[in-house]
Amino acid sequence: MDHITVVWLRRDLRLHDHAALFHALKERSAVLPVFIFDRHILDELDDRDDPRVTFIHDELSAIKHQLEQLGSSLLVVHGYPEKIFEDLLERYTIDAVYFNRDYEPRATERDQRVRQILERRQVEVRSFKDQVIFEGNEVCKSDGKPYKVYTPYMKRWKAAMGYEHPGHYGLMKQDVMKHASGFYRTKPFSLPALKTLGFERSQLSFPDRELDEQVIENYDARRDYPALNGTTRLGVHLRFGTISIRQAVQTALQLNETWLNELIWREFFMMILWNFPGVVDQSFKKRYDEIEWRNDESDFQAWAAGETGYPLVDAGMRELNQTGYMHNRVRMVTASFLTKHLLIDWRWGESYFAGKLLDYELASNNGGWQWAAGSGCDAAPYFRIFNPQRQAGRFDPQGHYMARWVPEFFSGNYRNPIVDHKFARERALQVYQKAVKK
Repeated sequence: MDHITVVWLRRDLRLHDHAALFHALKERSAVLPVFIFDRHILDELDDRDDPRVTFIHDELSAIKHQLEQLGSSLLVVHGYPEKIFEDLLERYTIDAVYFNRDYEPRATERDQRVRQILERRQVEVRSFKDQVIFEGNEVCKSDGKPYKVYTPYMKRWKAAMGYEHPGHYGLMKQDVMKHASGFYRTKPFSLPALKTLGFERSQLSFPDRELDEQVIENYDARRDYPALNGTTRLGVHLRFGTISIRQAVQTALQLNETWLNELIWREFFMMILWNFPGVVDQSFKKRYDEIEWRNDESDFQAWAAGETGYPLVDAGMRELNQTGYMHNRVRMVTASFLTKHLLIDWRWGESYFAGKLLDYELASNNGGWQWAAGSGCDAAPYFRIFNPQRQAGRFDPQGHYMARWVPEFFSGNYRNPIVDHKFARERALQVYQKAVKK
């Protein structure tokens, strides 16, 4: 059997600036990249045309083509990772497995199971930091404890980066192609068709992965206005690693501190998830699990369909349902509306977004929903309740965004609000106060 070194691709779908791949090629020979369509994940997806599966499949096809230009290939398999690695051990003599670390609880449990299988067979296992600049407790308080508030974390993050000393950021690019001769030489492997995986091709389009410098330079001035092209739309690429976080942060350091701060928010929520994995299904602030949610099914369905009678909320939900994307300012408004105006458990909304967002990422989605609900770390106070009409007047003053997604609002045929703002606000304050004072 051929001796190989496996690089297990997961949420790092690129060949450039890739930590595990770089180190494997530098230290080993006959390096074979492998991707597993994990049935633990795919079997839970509701939509057979889930666009994220199409996105991954297309990216794998492109990577496979790149590798074949180098005389190698990409092995793509479908199944349970534990069983896949047992099969690979029968097919090859695997000297080592390299992968980049994932910080979600289910992922770390999966990785531990696979590690045990490999180490029992005397296969060396090496993991690397790749999807963040700082992981785990690399940025923590002076007593070694994790931060629970964003602003001091952000300041310490920048200090650790050397933000006050431009040009000394330490963002080393992992130059994979410098060692490309180390790839395993093989005939092309076949790529499983989407139908073989149980899926159909999605018709949704995906945002470009290029770092638009003009958008980034103006990010602080334009990011809050959903009708403008003011955000990078790079979320899906950061989620699946089709761009390098080092490249993104380097660009932010050069062009716009506000965008840098958003990238730090991403790492802050990942740090929270790593240190406090219970946030997946519990409130970060435990007393908020005492809230007496109404959880009215018909109200939830109206919210999900974009039929609440509040045009900014409805525009956001319709944009999400039709495109797999929602502007960040509008995400905050829709989340606040569900949890505060309708008193529906943030977990319902978090789960709905998880099923729809192209850029769904557990740490950020969970962190954002708990922020909106007031239950999370660094949360907006529970008594800060967004007024959707004021938000619309401030951030979509000409109504262009709302007109695109809720045209009937301007035709006189728009539905009445499902709840009065003043009434909903007072009700939310009473319910939240009751829970917080327990």
